[in-house]
Amino acid sequence: MAVKTAGARLEERWREILSVHARTMCEIDRVLHPHGLGASDFEVLDILVTEAPEEGAQCRVQNLVGRVHLSQSALSRLIARLEKDGLVERSMCAEDRRGVYVTLTRTGRDLHTEVLPLQRAALARMLGDEEDLRP
Repeated sequence: MAVKTAGARLEERWREILSVHARTMCEIDRVLHPHGLGASDFEVLDILVTEAPEEGAQCRVQNLVGRVHLSQSALSRLIARLEKDGLVERSMCAEDRRGVYVTLTRTGRDLHTEVLPLQRAALARMLGDEEDLRP
């Protein structure tokens, strides 16, 4: 049996991480699909709940870039779709005309609250942390 080089071990570990990520995203997509959401949609809603916890609070789109693993243009399209579905509202930043704010609507907050346990349960199943779901 050949001895694995450090590079081969790193490559194998990287592929394992990618595989876990892909399977987890597919599972989240599967459980959220009946609610009209995908994994990336949920990530945006979840970050907005964290970044702007009070109803009506705003978050700059720039604060989402890097936290949601999408290109800036893909994130813009996702936010436009969430806005069309009535889950978020966009507004221009008065101080910086290039900036855009996103606000979670009441409908968006309610949907997030409804599907949060489903997303967390999927994470627990896929990542093996089911004890984190106990009250």
